[in-house]
Amino acid sequence: MRKYRVGILGATGTVGQRFAQLLENHPQFEITAMAASDRSAGKPYSEACAWKLPGTIPENVRDIIVTPIEPPLDCDLVFSSLPSSVARETEETFARAGYPVISNSSSYRMDEDVPLLIAEINPDHVGLIEKQRANRGFAKGFIVTNPNCAVVSFAPPLAALHRKYGVEEVIVTTMQAISGAGYPGVASMDIMDNVFPYIAGEEPKVEIEAQKILGTFANGAIENADFTVSAQCFRVNVLDGHTASVRVNLKENSTLEGVVEAMRSFPSLDLHSSPKNFIEVTDEPTRPQPRLDRDNGDGMTITVGRVFPDNIYDYRFVALSHNTVRGAAGSAVLNAELLVSKGLI
Repeated sequence: MRKYRVGILGATGTVGQRFAQLLENHPQFEITAMAASDRSAGKPYSEACAWKLPGTIPENVRDIIVTPIEPPLDCDLVFSSLPSSVARETEETFARAGYPVISNSSSYRMDEDVPLLIAEINPDHVGLIEKQRANRGFAKGFIVTNPNCAVVSFAPPLAALHRKYGVEEVIVTTMQAISGAGYPGVASMDIMDNVFPYIAGEEPKVEIEAQKILGTFANGAIENADFTVSAQCFRVNVLDGHTASVRVNLKENSTLEGVVEAMRSFPSLDLHSSPKNFIEVTDEPTRPQPRLDRDNGDGMTITVGRVFPDNIYDYRFVALSHNTVRGAAGSAVLNAELLVSKGLI
C-alpha cells in the first residue's frame, strides 16, 4: 500500500495535536511536515508544541522541524487545523500551489464549489472538486472540508431518518464541550459551576451545514436539503464530547422501531478510520453520556439514545460525538482516506 506524505497546518494547536496522534502508524499516511506560527517555526515539534492530549508526543513527529505555514512543504497533501482568521487565504494558497487541502476550518464550508463531507453520508459530493478546480483555476490542488463539530453529532442520525422517511424540520439544542473552544478555551471562572448560553457564530453554522451535507449532488452542484433547523448552542463543563438534544418532524409516517432501525442500519465504510458501527443506538435510559460514550469506535462512532415519540414533534433523541476526533481531526483523516479510495489523491 502506498504511503502518502502528509503536512499539518496549525500543527501545535489542539486539533493539530490530534492529527499527529491519529496519524501515528497510519497505513496510508506518514507525517513529513509540521507547519505552525512564526514563534514555533525552526524548532523541533517536541519543543514547539505544548502537548495537551493524553500520552506523549508520538515518536515519529518529535524531531520534525516546524516550518512556517506557507508552500512549499515536503508532502503530498495537507491537513489544516488553522483558525478561520487565517485559514481562507492560507488554504487557497496551498490549493493553488497544487496541494489537496483537507480542512477542519469553517472558512470554505458553505462555498458552493467546496465539498462539506461526512464520508459515510455524502461521499458523492467529492464531485464538486472538478467544478472547484475549473472555477478557481486550481491545476492539481483542491479544498475539502468537514463540518462544525456540533453538526457531526446530530447530522448522522438525521441522515438516516432523511434517507428513509424525509426530514421536515428539526429543533436542536447542543451542549458543547470546552475543548471545542481550543486551548486555553473558556475561562475557568466562566464555565465552572455554570452553563454558558452563547458560542459566537455557532448557531448559524449548526442551522445551515446539515442542509448542505444532506443535500443532493447533481449536474455539478449541491441542492440543499429542504428541511429547516432551529438551534441553540451551549458551552458546558465537559472536557470532550458534544451532546445534542434533537426533536424532529418527518415527512412520512414511521414507527419508533423503524426510526431506531434506520439509525442502527446506516452503513459504515470500509476505510481504515471507519468505526464498526457508524451510529450506535443504546437502549440504556441514562445514555449517551460524554464521559462514558465519547470514545465509542475509537471516538468515531455517533452514539444515540433516548429515542422516543415526542409530544409536539414526531420524535426526540439525544446524540453524542467526540468533538476533537469525529468532530475534527478524525473526520478529516477519514475524508482523506475516502479521497484516496476514489483516486483523487
